Amino acid sequence: MSTTTPDLADYVHLFQTYGNDLGDLYQEPEDDRYALLFEQVTRLLVKPSPFNLTLAEPFRISAHRYLDGDPITVRHLKDPANRHFMLCDLHDWIMLRGGLALKRAQAKQAGR
Repeated sequence: MSTTTPDLADYVHLFQTYGNDLGDLYQEPEDDRYALLFEQVTRLLVKPSPFNLTLAEPFRISAHRYLDGDPITVRHLKDPANRHFMLCDLHDWIMLRGGLALKRAQAKQAGR
């Protein structure tokens, strides 16, 4: 991962460490298996970067409020189902914003 500004590849790499398809993540049991992923994603979302500005604003706002300790946001995102839903939505957004193309290009290069 980049240490200065997050870009598409940073998010794709992070999500890949948790498996190839997180589309059904919101249906997973309510436990803390994805708590670290959620923390990592929120920390990426609050960093200023040109790529982050292409993401839906509610992702960035929620991450800022969560990390700033906003009581309503923290209470809402304390529920694993809500965190999973946010992660799933963000994953889909990332894949639509070029993540699928990046993964295909990486797979093609690896197959050479």
